[in-house]
Amino acid sequence: MGSSWYAERPPGAAPARQVACVWVRRNAAGSEYGQLVVPDGCVDLVRSAAGLEVVGPDRAPRTVPVPGGAELAGVRFRPGAAGLLLGAMPVRELCDLQVPLAEVVGAEAAERLAERLAEQDGEWGAERGAGVCGPAQVAAVLDAFVASRVPGWEPDRAVERAVALLGRPEGARLPDLAAELGLSERQLRRRVTDAVGYGPKTLHAVLRFRRAMAWARSGDGDGGVGGREGAAVPELAEVAARAGYADQAHLTREVRRWSGLSPTVLLGRTAPRRGPTGRAARPGQAPPGAS
Repeated sequence: MGSSWYAERPPGAAPARQVACVWVRRNAAGSEYGQLVVPDGCVDLVRSAAGLEVVGPDRAPRTVPVPGGAELAGVRFRPGAAGLLLGAMPVRELCDLQVPLAEVVGAEAAERLAERLAEQDGEWGAERGAGVCGPAQVAAVLDAFVASRVPGWEPDRAVERAVALLGRPEGARLPDLAAELGLSERQLRRRVTDAVGYGPKTLHAVLRFRRAMAWARSGDGDGGVGGREGAAVPELAEVAARAGYADQAHLTREVRRWSGLSPTVLLGRTAPRRGPTGRAARPGQAPPGAS
């Protein structure tokens, strides 16, 4: 394993229906690098040198520094499922923000989690010094913390269904989607925006972008981790057609909109013209479509 690495796994304690993955990142190298963060519709609970924080959904690409020696761990919530962590707080209030966990769950709950992590740091001290423990164990504690919030929490089934339908390549017309869910268009727009941070149209665009990039990287169009073994990497025109874009030019415009890069640069098929861009990811996030 190299000096800088990222890994994710399915949640072990938290519900997979709401949690996309548990992840860890370590930059053991001495040099800092810039990491491109692209919108994904997700909310993350993160533990880093800055402490425990909640990272809201991004509405535009940004580059964040990852210092040498940085260790991060987190839990990533699926689009529309962050209410498990946030409670009644609308996700739209966290767009483009990274805030202390205490501001979201209250000081008492945040302090209990911090104390548990401090206890574990002590228990793992020797192993951590030997380089065999660290962010993976922190991630397990965060996973258990999220699982502890499940009792008494009820997901919004209408939002879950809306996210699923908006994630399809063809998307769904707002009037049709509202009618299927038994809501007015205004109700649907408000509930999706409160739960995801984006309105339905923007959410569809973000999910389509991520699905297209996942398939372009691996030949797998499901937006999940990895692709079919031995699958040929498709041409961009093929990606555009399958993902539901009008043509390759439409795909290129949308990729630039959400990443600030051309598709070939974002996918690593062509080197960027000016300087390193880092990986297309949220802090602790795999490339688009990997979660």
